[in-house]
Amino acid sequence: MQIISDIPVLGFAAYSGTGKTTLLVNLIPLLKQHGLEVGVIKHAHHSFEIDQAGKDSYKIRKAGASQMLIGSKERWALMVEQKETDQTMRLQEYVSHLDHTKLDLILVEGFKPESIPKIELYRQSLGNPLICKSDESIVAIATDAEITEELNLTVLDLNNHDAIAQFIIETFCSKHNTAINN
Repeated sequence: MQIISDIPVLGFAAYSGTGKTTLLVNLIPLLKQHGLEVGVIKHAHHSFEIDQAGKDSYKIRKAGASQMLIGSKERWALMVEQKETDQTMRLQEYVSHLDHTKLDLILVEGFKPESIPKIELYRQSLGNPLICKSDESIVAIATDAEITEELNLTVLDLNNHDAIAQFIIETFCSKHNTAINN
């Protein structure tokens, strides 16, 4: 399924423990330094709570509110309760909830099966196979090891966050390059 979005959507694919979140935490400030506004969608494999037991928003949601929006002058959050099913929402549904008018780029952590351009994170020491061999949507590999196989993909140094940020800007945010570089 093709993701419909007014702005670039780029995923990060890797096995658990490879460092996807760590990389995002390091990349986002670099991308912001280049003038990009970045949205992030992270897949959770389990139930999660973002508000805390005892807080008013938690009490209201637990009382049965289908949607609970809490806001202040600094931030707002919308919590939407949905019936538990065997299926997770598709990435497209999450992408459509973001305000594209205020973003230049959407980064996605997880959602490996989705057909969006992805950077694979690969640590040879973990012993996992390369995802790119079975996923044609991988456009680059960020690794801390030498890739000896001929893969016809861009290979990035997983520890060189500046180079990864530059690759993202040049490859996915080209329409913003004029504004970014001025």
